[in-house]
Amino acid sequence: MSYTDMIDQLTLEQKCALLAGGTTFGSREIGKEGSDVHIPAILFSDGPNGLRHQSGAADHLGLSGSDPATCFPTASATASSWDEELAKEIGEALGEETAGQGVSVLLGPGFNMKRNPLCGRNFEYFSEDPYLAGKIAASMIRGIQSRGVSACPKHFAVNSQETRRMATNSVVDERTFHEIYLRAFEIAVKEGHPLAIMSSYNLINGVYANEDKELLIDILRKDWGFDQAVVTDWGGSNSHVEGVRNGSTIEMPAPGLGSARELIKAVNNGTLSEDDVNARVKELLTLIDKTYPAAAEKPSYSEEAHHETAEKAALECAVLLKNEDNILPLDPNKSVCLIGDFAETPRFQGSGSSVVNATKYDQLTEEIKKTNLTYTGFAKGFMRDGTKDDSLINEAKALAQKTDTVLLCLGLTESSESEGADRTTMRLEENQIDLLKAIASVNKNIVVLFVSGSPVELPFMDDVKGFLQCYLAGQGGASAFVKLITGEVNPSGKLAETWPVSCSDVPVQDYPVQETDVLYKEGPYIGYRYYDTVNKPVRFPFGYGLSYSTFNYENMQYAGNAVSVDITNTSEVDGTEIVQVYASKENAEVFRPKKTLAGFGRVTLKAHETRTVIIDLDDRAFQYWNVDTNRFETEGGTWTLSAAASVEDVRDTVEIHIEGSSASNPYAEKRSALEPYYTGNILNVSMNSFEALLGHSYEKTEKKIDENTTFGDVCHGRSPIFWIVGKVIAALKKKSDNAEKPDLNILFIYNMPLRAMGKMTNGVVNMEVVKGLVLELKGFWIIGLLYALTALIVNAIQNKVMESRL
Repeated sequence: MSYTDMIDQLTLEQKCALLAGGTTFGSREIGKEGSDVHIPAILFSDGPNGLRHQSGAADHLGLSGSDPATCFPTASATASSWDEELAKEIGEALGEETAGQGVSVLLGPGFNMKRNPLCGRNFEYFSEDPYLAGKIAASMIRGIQSRGVSACPKHFAVNSQETRRMATNSVVDERTFHEIYLRAFEIAVKEGHPLAIMSSYNLINGVYANEDKELLIDILRKDWGFDQAVVTDWGGSNSHVEGVRNGSTIEMPAPGLGSARELIKAVNNGTLSEDDVNARVKELLTLIDKTYPAAAEKPSYSEEAHHETAEKAALECAVLLKNEDNILPLDPNKSVCLIGDFAETPRFQGSGSSVVNATKYDQLTEEIKKTNLTYTGFAKGFMRDGTKDDSLINEAKALAQKTDTVLLCLGLTESSESEGADRTTMRLEENQIDLLKAIASVNKNIVVLFVSGSPVELPFMDDVKGFLQCYLAGQGGASAFVKLITGEVNPSGKLAETWPVSCSDVPVQDYPVQETDVLYKEGPYIGYRYYDTVNKPVRFPFGYGLSYSTFNYENMQYAGNAVSVDITNTSEVDGTEIVQVYASKENAEVFRPKKTLAGFGRVTLKAHETRTVIIDLDDRAFQYWNVDTNRFETEGGTWTLSAAASVEDVRDTVEIHIEGSSASNPYAEKRSALEPYYTGNILNVSMNSFEALLGHSYEKTEKKIDENTTFGDVCHGRSPIFWIVGKVIAALKKKSDNAEKPDLNILFIYNMPLRAMGKMTNGVVNMEVVKGLVLELKGFWIIGLLYALTALIVNAIQNKVMESRL
């Protein structure tokens, strides 16, 4: 008998208990093994780029240790391969390790849109382009699930900053919502068929994502055909009753049985239908049915084979951004040295819930010795915490003086990119820039090997001849970089995000927002959609990447919603080219970016080989979301398709005629108010223009004292107790901000609303206790404390009694 067949045998109490986690990373077990009714618990695990299964003490921030697992390149690196087959291969390895460690659901991949380079979690996300992100995600999901376990793509949806992440309200117009922030998820759902999806922390236009009927029922289930489980982010449930009613399956991590009692009470008083409870239980039991057998078997896998996959991925993900005088590949007849702390102590992943306890990792200082290069040594060069140390610079300078070519390892440190905190600047640490300048004064042959999960300002590019963007390349990164710089492997990666010249050039300037409302005033103009439309100079454009080969494009044609183009390797070196197709419409009646990615393909060619590449186009390539008809429509007429090496490097074009749909322009009567969106000049959009885009007036959400007040804001309440709590937390956060590694616990608590205590304390605190704390915060000191204390005692008694019945 399948577990879904048992639903009619479950009591209401058991069904409601199932809809919340039983442990930090596990669902709740019902009944005992061998009994007539037994629903086993399944395990979830973090792991966008590697499994973080904690068989001991568990937490959701990467604070406690986890079992060894392969660390693959992070999402920002993987997307730079533009390789769907590689993403699937990584997914297969992830799926094998997930099942092998007894886990049923891998929490990933993450593919929120990169609205601003300062998002602290951008390393976990694929791209600023929804089509590219969706295609890579769908392939990875298929790979993961091919091994009998579930992927859980995240965070659904419009989740673009870490600051106040559990209490922000994303205010976004319907067109941008559908074209940008839903598109990647739509592709992933329709093509990847995930067995679960994770809702995001934030509100969307005033409604929490986890209880948003439009998002979880109308769009996800009815429009896209998803009939699987929706999992809350850890602590991301606001109202469990509203969540269950509107499509949220299971509340995580472990809110205790008070959560179940909320559902039972709502069913009994008629405010929640038992049919809704049954629908959610069926979704969860389906997930258990499909994933428990593989996890229970715990099949073996090869750590060494997975390490080789990690290295293969790193080879495809690195992006060669500069190669002046063909300094790469390195001349074996010239000496090289390694300078920079990252060469000896590699940084190959981000911080937070994605931290993987790697089975092993490569070091550049060791890998370089395996080559035929004349290696003159290593110098640390800089302190990782940003402290200036002239002795380290002088040591590095002396080494550089006696070496032909310097391999300079620079990048962002662990404290710069982390879950729970956004970056405050795009600048590199000054001590690293000082090091580069000192070396450039004695040696002009500098190749930078750069590690970061997201773009950085690069004012020093004129001082270096070579620049390899390594991203956060996983445990096989160092050996991959050596193969790339020696020419054993030809670089093929291309940027999946724009690298602006300066942070001041980014279209979203009010970032991260410290208030409740995050206004998406830029509309669809994020990333290259903005820079390309307004011809804004950038450091490196979307889709850019060099090779040791050169390629020619010709004979571009369009037929059957596909493009064909002949690609010739015009060099003496075998290489791989990533061909990008962009769609554009001159003088469009409905405003749109100048170019949007419509398709892409990879082709590997031997020296002087020519091959015809056929690229299927996105089915939305010529469409836009019409806010009047509430569906995608097509503006007919003449369109231009461009075959390009990057969004700025168009190699061939073809003009085509597209039949339009009958819908009229929904913006016709608001043309003047929408002028910024017709020109793309959206840096200083007025509220009048933004309201015209929204289609209604905007009312600011004022902060108020309630269960969603964050711990960072409790000092604004009327409670002396919380004044002290607020000051202590603020002081600890300041200390964390200045530390070499962020204190993720403090960052999480600082941004956490009071209600999360009722969701993340393993049942010790429930929402009734939170009500008492809110009363205390509002100034009802005695009443609030008594209410909270009484609720705490009653909750413990009720939990014990109810637990005995399950």
